[in-house]
Amino acid sequence: MESVIDAHQHFWRFSPTEFAWIDETMSAIAKDFLPDDLRPVARAAGVDGVVSMQSRQTIDETLWLLDLAAEDELIRGVVGWMPLESAELGKELEKVAHRRKLRGVRHVPADDADDQYFLRDDFASGISLLRKFNLCYDLLIMERQLPAAMRFVDRHPSQPFIVDHIAKPKIKSAEMEPWAINLRELAKRSNVWCKLSGMVTEADWRAWTPAALRPYFDVAIEAFGPRLMIGSDWPICLLACPYQRWIETVRQWASTLSETEQRDLYRNAATKAYGL
Repeated sequence: MESVIDAHQHFWRFSPTEFAWIDETMSAIAKDFLPDDLRPVARAAGVDGVVSMQSRQTIDETLWLLDLAAEDELIRGVVGWMPLESAELGKELEKVAHRRKLRGVRHVPADDADDQYFLRDDFASGISLLRKFNLCYDLLIMERQLPAAMRFVDRHPSQPFIVDHIAKPKIKSAEMEPWAINLRELAKRSNVWCKLSGMVTEADWRAWTPAALRPYFDVAIEAFGPRLMIGSDWPICLLACPYQRWIETVRQWASTLSETEQRDLYRNAATKAYGL
């Protein structure tokens, strides 16, 4: 069984005020999730490395994740938050540039009403600094934001981008378009990678099936090929399925791929994109 790098998961110490998006329907994840909680389930699923993602938009959390990573070989890399719109971004990046496991940066604009957020001059200026520090940018968007994301990416042709959660298609209502056509178009940019993650929570949490989700996998693997990587979105995935079930679902889908294609999906894409 090919070992896996899980390219998208979270750690946190839960606080109702700092995680206000976790409402009463999400009680299963309203608690702490730390490396000791993930390690046994990751091992059981054949996962030997993870990329830990920011959950809050604070530099303190980024530093906390880097401290966890420095002490734990399971954590291969960290995608933290930095103040991309700030004139002080360069100075802030200089402070963390020596932390070798900082591999990328993410902002959370997915809920912003303005789909043109990415095209703001201050945001673009921040993105332009990331290459200097050899950092990727994780692109967290909903499917309706794909056209704006393409314009954004085209402004930064040398910056590596990684699309989270296959751009959140409307899986619950079984809609494929215009998500599929737009994702294929975005994938034509060779500096863009994609994560096969976050799908179960875009579906019906209790009634989803691998067969119902399979068409979205097929589009993503066709579009991105060796630039598609597996991610769990743990612990958020626990709202809809156990960690191991998601990994096993992807293994089932990927069973028809060649050994080389499976290695790309399971570890090579993440290793190359993040420089792990």
